[in-house]
Amino acid sequence: MNAGFWRGMAIVAAIAAVIVVFDQETSLLTAAILLQVAFYLVVVFAAYLLWRDFGRREIATWPNRQQYVFYAAVGLLAVDAGWLFYAHPSGRNLLAFFLVAAACVYAAVRTWREQQKLS
Repeated sequence: MNAGFWRGMAIVAAIAAVIVVFDQETSLLTAAILLQVAFYLVVVFAAYLLWRDFGRREIATWPNRQQYVFYAAVGLLAVDAGWLFYAHPSGRNLLAFFLVAAACVYAAVRTWREQQKLS
């Protein structure tokens, strides 16, 4: 192992020791929650920018029913991902997350592919 790795590990250990010595676990938990929310918002914002630049004009030419299906699938997937970040499901709830996510992806991709074949 190189010296840079051990220097980085020492810095992480020092930060962990300071957090434990000064009893700042609550502050660390708060910061972690804020970072999770920020990460989710960044992912949603990036998806919005992709939609705005590439998909909006094409999707506007689709029939209304296909637009509703596509946007509903994307919206439900966003809500499903938000629930995953917020609730940290396990067991059956995690299975439900994956099933809903798979159904959303299937509906959106199938709708998009059908519209690509027609155009």
